[in-house]
Amino acid sequence: MNLLNKTNQFFLSSNSKKKIERIILYVALVGFFFHLSLIYLSKFGIIDFLPESDLLTNPISAIYTPFSFILIYEVYLLIYYLPKSFTTYITKQYEIITLIIIRKLFKDLSSLELSSDWFVIKGDLQFTYDLLASIILFYLIYQFQKQGRFASRQNTSSGVKIQRFILRKKIIAVALVPLFFLMALFTLVNWTSGISFGSNNFPGFETINNLFFDEFFTVLILVDVILLLISFFYTDRFHKIIRNSGFVVSTILIRLSFGVSGLISTVLIVIAVLFGLAIILIHNAYEKSLLSND
Repeated sequence: MNLLNKTNQFFLSSNSKKKIERIILYVALVGFFFHLSLIYLSKFGIIDFLPESDLLTNPISAIYTPFSFILIYEVYLLIYYLPKSFTTYITKQYEIITLIIIRKLFKDLSSLELSSDWFVIKGDLQFTYDLLASIILFYLIYQFQKQGRFASRQNTSSGVKIQRFILRKKIIAVALVPLFFLMALFTLVNWTSGISFGSNNFPGFETINNLFFDEFFTVLILVDVILLLISFFYTDRFHKIIRNSGFVVSTILIRLSFGVSGLISTVLIVIAVLFGLAIILIHNAYEKSLLSND
C-alpha cells in the first residue's frame, strides 16, 4: 500500500502534474522552432531532408509538432483523472481524438488548393469534413462535461466499496504511466529508424497521424473493459452497468476510426462521441427518476 501511494504521488500528484505540464510546454516550443527550422533549411536548399513530405513544405505545418506534444500531455491527463473521475477520464478520450483532428487540420491548411473546384478536390473536401467535425465534437464534449458534472454531484458516496474501487483505479493508473511511456518511446524509435537524412523514404501522412494513438486506444479498450468488470463489485444498478458498457462501445468506435480513412473515419469519431453523450444523458435521466422516487 505504501509503495502504491508513493508511486501514485510520484506520477499522479498535483505537483507532478504541474512539472510535467511545464516540461511539455518547453518541449513543444523547442519542437515547433526545430520543425520550422527544418522547413526553411529545406526550402532554401541548405539540407535535402525528405523534400516530398507534406510536413516540410509549408511553415503552417510546423504547428503539427507542438500539437503532438500537447496530445502527449492530454494522454497524461487522462491517466491523472482516471482514479478521480470516470466521466472526466472518458471526456479526455474525446478531447484527445478531437485534438488529433485539429492537428490534422493544421497539416491540411498547408496544402489546400483554393479554387472553384473545392468540392471536387479530395483533400479540400476532407478538410471541410474535419473542420465541421471539430466544431461538432467541441459542442458534444461541452454537453458531455455538463452531464458529467451532474453525474459527479449525484455520486457523493464515501463507503468502503467506493474506496476500494478508487484504489483499484489508482493501481490501473499507476501501471498505465510506464506502459504508455514505453509505447511512445518504442513508437518514436521505430518511426525514426525508418527514416534518415538524405532519404525520401517517408511514411504516408495517415500513418504518421495514427502513430501511437491506434495502439493507445486499443489499450484504452482493455482498460475500459477492466473498469467495467470491476464496477460489478461496486454496483449492480442497471443504468450504471449500461453507462460503463456504453463507454466501452464508444472507445471501440474511436479505435475503429484509425482503421479507415477519409469521411468514414470522421463520421465514426462523431458517432462515438455522440453515442457517449446519449449514454450519459439517459444515465442521468435514470438518476433523476430514482431521486424523485426516493
